[in-house]
Amino acid sequence: PPHRALPGAVSPQEAGPTMVGDEHSDPVLMNFLGATKRNMLGNHFWEYYVNDAPRIVLDKLESRGYRVVSMTGVGQTLVWCLHRE
Repeated sequence: PPHRALPGAVSPQEAGPTMVGDEHSDPVLMNFLGATKRNMLGNHFWEYYVNDAPRIVLDKLESRGYRVVSMTGVGQTLVWCLHRE
C-alpha cells in the first residue's frame, strides 16, 4: 500500500519501541524494518514494532520511497502518515 501510519514516541529522537504496522501490514516491509509481531495483553489485535527510534524508522522508509505527508500528536504519542508514489 502507498500509505503508512507510524505511531512513535514523544519525539523522533527518543528511543523505541516504535509501532510500525498492524496484523495486515506487508510482511516484506515489516521484515525490511526488522519488526517483530506481538499481541499485547488485553488487545484483540496484533501489531508490529521495532526497538529503533522513530527517526531511524523514518530514514529506512524514506530509502524505500516513502515521504512524510502529515504528523500529529495523540496524548504522549506522535503519529506520522507517509506516502509512496
